[in-house]
Amino acid sequence: MVETFSPWTALAGGALLGLAATLLLALLGRIAGISGIVGGLVVPPSARAEVVWRALFVAGLLVGGLVALFAMPSTMTLDGGPGITVAVIAGLLVGVGTRLGSGCTSGHGVCGISRLSPRSIVATMTFMGAGAAMAFAVRALGVVR
Repeated sequence: MVETFSPWTALAGGALLGLAATLLLALLGRIAGISGIVGGLVVPPSARAEVVWRALFVAGLLVGGLVALFAMPSTMTLDGGPGITVAVIAGLLVGVGTRLGSGCTSGHGVCGISRLSPRSIVATMTFMGAGAAMAFAVRALGVVR
């Protein structure tokens, strides 16, 4: 697996993420928390407008991923990783966990911290700490190189 880091692409990605979150809050008064947005599609609210913006937001995420795949295919590989099955299972578990925890890193980490929400600051510290501990444990147990 090729691991490269470019501060310029990271800066551009962060700026675009911040812009998208700001526009969603400014235009619709909504927080860009992916688990909440997708959750609203799984159990749709009664208002049609709610479903429309949520579906468009998720479509934008998927289209953005496809654009990245075609623009930089070498960065979109699972070579050397645990495989697609593990990635899908992990993604589903993260989705369930974020719903149980009333939010995700995008909602709490990007939007909540920028609003100085104490709940979001604690939640993000918990997410990051648990993620670091799990990464350490998985590597120490030899599950992943």
